[in-house]
Amino acid sequence: MSKISVIIPVHNTEEYVSSCIFSLQEQTYQNLEIILINDHSNDQCRMLLENIAEQDKRIELYHFETKLGVGAARNFGVAKATGDYIYFLDSDDYLPAQTLELLINHVGYHPMIRGRMNTTNLSSSFALIFEGTYNIKYFEENKYNLIKTSGVHNFLLRKDFIEENNLRFSENVDLYSDMPFITEALYQVEVVPYLKEAIYFYRRRKDPIKNPSLNQLETQEKIEDFLYIYKELKEKYKDELTNAYLDKQLLNFYRKDIVLFFKVTDRINVYFEEVSVATQQVWHENLKEYDFFFRREIKALAKGNKKKYKKTNSKLLFLRDFYRGIKSRSKMKLFIYNHFFTKLKRKDNWVMFESFQGKSYSDNPKYIYEYMQGKKMRYKYIWSVEESKDIPYKPKQVKRLSLSYYYYLARSKYWVLNSRLPNYINKSNDNIYLQTWHGTPLKRLAGDMEDVHMPGTNSATYKRNFYNETQKWDYLISPNRYSSEVFKSAFWFDNEMLNIGYPRNDLLYNKNNTSDINQLKSKLKLPVNKKVILYAPTWRDDEFYAKGQYKFQLKLDLDKLQKNLGDDYIIIMRMHYFIATKMDISEYEGFAYDFSFYNDIGELYLVSDLLITDYSSVFFDYANLKRPMLFFTYDIDKYRNTLRGFYIDMENEVPGPLLKTTDEVIDTIKNINDMNEKYKDRYDLFYNRFCEWDDGNASERAVHHLISKNEHFMQSEKD
Repeated sequence: MSKISVIIPVHNTEEYVSSCIFSLQEQTYQNLEIILINDHSNDQCRMLLENIAEQDKRIELYHFETKLGVGAARNFGVAKATGDYIYFLDSDDYLPAQTLELLINHVGYHPMIRGRMNTTNLSSSFALIFEGTYNIKYFEENKYNLIKTSGVHNFLLRKDFIEENNLRFSENVDLYSDMPFITEALYQVEVVPYLKEAIYFYRRRKDPIKNPSLNQLETQEKIEDFLYIYKELKEKYKDELTNAYLDKQLLNFYRKDIVLFFKVTDRINVYFEEVSVATQQVWHENLKEYDFFFRREIKALAKGNKKKYKKTNSKLLFLRDFYRGIKSRSKMKLFIYNHFFTKLKRKDNWVMFESFQGKSYSDNPKYIYEYMQGKKMRYKYIWSVEESKDIPYKPKQVKRLSLSYYYYLARSKYWVLNSRLPNYINKSNDNIYLQTWHGTPLKRLAGDMEDVHMPGTNSATYKRNFYNETQKWDYLISPNRYSSEVFKSAFWFDNEMLNIGYPRNDLLYNKNNTSDINQLKSKLKLPVNKKVILYAPTWRDDEFYAKGQYKFQLKLDLDKLQKNLGDDYIIIMRMHYFIATKMDISEYEGFAYDFSFYNDIGELYLVSDLLITDYSSVFFDYANLKRPMLFFTYDIDKYRNTLRGFYIDMENEVPGPLLKTTDEVIDTIKNINDMNEKYKDRYDLFYNRFCEWDDGNASERAVHHLISKNEHFMQSEKD
């Protein structure tokens, strides 16, 4: 019975390697030798590998104290292998139970066989069972099509074939080290069998920023390695078939990665010479399958005239974007933004505001805007809105993502937002982007989330898009030291943090008096003779109808609340804007009020005598008022352990009780004085930690910080 040596280089993949090894241990083909090469991993990963190796006699574990790189590690593994066949598996990938049995049973007299590659976001293996006829396909003239992108993955190769042809991985590069090995292997064979039922699961890493796989590295890191390997292989192979494969690899790499890298004009200077030399090696006939524009671009690049190439490249980018634009109205608006509006001169006295993707006039942008207007600072103010709103001082309003929106976005010197822009919107160096964000984080954010459970989103794409957004931020407002540390980590933020408090909380200090509160109650048509409960829960990542359409099931029993508290209290409901669909609470008229679509939650804080929330960041802001807070956390185990995870220990740090039933909520409210006394010390600690920079003057600090940093940002009335 033939033995298969499975070679697995490992470098800091402690999050994945256990499931990788488990998928081997579950193989239906058991005559295996598992060679683990610890390529200078951290202590945690090293200890894990040692524990795994102790439990399976088939595992040979080797440690290296300096990093070899994946190519050298695989070469080392081949030299140590004692099997008849060699199989390469990455430590963050995994196999269904039958993969190796299917490959070895169908390799026949051939020196190698390939199975199918599946890309996945999932973290566990699948025991896919196939019975009956298998779909064997033989690659001959098109054998290089087997390695369009996947390199050596899911090939089973005879060891004597590897040794006879001196097949080796490159040890001079980190990326593309498998191209010399597999190119030579395919060059030496006439036919390669392919079995689609033999599956290899290639895992997308969940965090391409903090813990990327080699394929998730930045383009600049890929370019040098690819050009090195391409040059090496072009010098070695002169046959038509291999050159067609190599040239296609280069041209596709250029079209997919280098073109985007070169979109930033200054970057062209970095690799122009190397890319030009590489394109000079492309066989003319291998360009024929590409369109006229692409052929023209490659020829200009190959001639080595940088000035002419830039001109040609600019024209072709324009034409490509134009042809995309004529396919849809939204893409045409983006085309006009990128190629026309962004070329116009910035207006130093234009400021564009947006709150929650234009859904409301609220939050930090609102209070920065009103401070500027109140000081009669002479600027053109533009608000991005989904629909026209009643905004004081009558600023210019533009419909979000309309052509006017793009025009004012491009020309405004300053952008002031509290949530993300669409990922496809580019920012010029002449635009200054102030991101105010919209809360002190309790739930893990972006780069600190292990898994993303939002609909239609995989973790890697979500984090990459979020990272691309945060790199546009010039300034980020933080309400406290705790948030500053979280934001740096979760948002990968290295620009200037404004440690000034939240402008939206100025209201809680400047309007916290009986007269202003009664005026607000009159405005909101609330009775002044009853106490007010504010219920403001958050949304659940995994509760949705479709992408962007979240749902929420009200677990708080309004009927019980009214019967037990209705003589003394009313309740106002404020749902997160993701779930702010109209609720039918008409049967509770006079007791329950739906303010989900009320723009300014700060005003709702002021009129409320106590807050009920769950995992929403509202309680960090509400703490500025030093009023009672209850936490209705009926699903805390699921939310904490499965969906998001928390930055703080809710059981021991929040300034109020965690309650799981409506009866507990009612009982606590009836005994609110006892609750206040019980949590007094914890409340003081919480206030000192999370409300330390809020004092009613954050808007002023935000505006004047920007004045000092950017002299031409504002002109006051005395100018």
